[in-house]
Amino acid sequence: MTATQILNRIPLEEYAPLLGEPEIAEMRSLAKPLRGKQVQMVNSTKVGGGVAEILNRLIPLAEELEIDIHWDVLQGGADFFEVTKAFHNALHGASYVSNSQDFGIFREYNRRNFDLVRQDAEFTIIHDPQPAGLIEARREKAGHWIWRCHIDLSHPNSAVWGFLQPYVAQFDGAIFSSPEFSRQLPVPQYLFYPSIDPLSEKNRDLDKEFIGSVLRQFEIDAQRPILTQISRFDRLKDPVGVIRAYRIVKRYYDCQLVLAGGGASDDPEGAIVLDEVRKEASGDPDIHILELPAWAPLEVNALQRASTVVIQKSLREGFGLTVAEALWKRKPVVASAVGGIPTQVIHKHTGLLAHSVEGTAYQIRFLLSHPEIAKRLGEQGHKHVKENFLITQNLKNYLVLMLSLSRGN
Repeated sequence: MTATQILNRIPLEEYAPLLGEPEIAEMRSLAKPLRGKQVQMVNSTKVGGGVAEILNRLIPLAEELEIDIHWDVLQGGADFFEVTKAFHNALHGASYVSNSQDFGIFREYNRRNFDLVRQDAEFTIIHDPQPAGLIEARREKAGHWIWRCHIDLSHPNSAVWGFLQPYVAQFDGAIFSSPEFSRQLPVPQYLFYPSIDPLSEKNRDLDKEFIGSVLRQFEIDAQRPILTQISRFDRLKDPVGVIRAYRIVKRYYDCQLVLAGGGASDDPEGAIVLDEVRKEASGDPDIHILELPAWAPLEVNALQRASTVVIQKSLREGFGLTVAEALWKRKPVVASAVGGIPTQVIHKHTGLLAHSVEGTAYQIRFLLSHPEIAKRLGEQGHKHVKENFLITQNLKNYLVLMLSLSRGN
């Protein structure tokens, strides 16, 4: 299934005021030898989650550079996504009971999607574990195949990684989001930071009137401190832990909590976790639980911009692009020191890190009582994102990698 119909197109030239004309000219120069080359990106969902969001912004920019790029989505049933969700959690270090039936379901659905593979593509980028089995559809080492891993593999469950590793070893290389995520593999490994698009609806500047209208829509009081976590309703994002941290802060500050997010089509646990969160929040009118669709980026943007402090209390994390989004908006961030978050939140420089419910509450209280420090962290965070985590840098990384692979023949 192709995902090109949902792409959001912004001309590359519109990034020049942010990045400078030399940066745009460099990307055009890098792309020249790649014009007309066919590239295929494959992941497991067209909406929901950071991977789909990145591809939605990356594909149109590559097309503008005259690269023949395609985005295709793996098709699977509920049983497949239940298995791959269990794999996802296990690769992040959660417990998992080895089950040969799960491995069989994974193999079967990947085989059913073999026709998805574009055999004439010069570059095939497979995102995350779900479609990793498509490597077996490759004919006679045709093209260049790269596995792009967006999750934290620093402490994977040995049974699940032992099953997936032979697939990954067949690729020509692997891309990770942090040096700590890499594994011992017989193929070259590359470091690509995930990215946000500063001109997307989720990240562009908004006028105060619109932000105010969103707060009124959700009955959030603009006059009192607003603590916000934007994330899928996923146990690894620990929304229940966020509520418990908020309750500690509430003893000292008359604040509000916003938990806003949605689901992804490849995540079957979202509704169950959302129900758990609602039960934990029951009876507190200052806790706003907002189930937002993937097509509500302006509302997410407004909620982040209205926030006094943005939280990302993940238990495990691939990278956590909601952190970069908040930092881009110059917001002070309190986040867990897990996964790729410390790459974004440099403690006491671009934000504050925490390791527990109590630690999260303590750091939030510190920021609420030191607004001048909160403002400085936000400004430094914005600069850090601009230098490292924008979609244009991600595009440049792919261009350089493809050029390198082409010349290696």
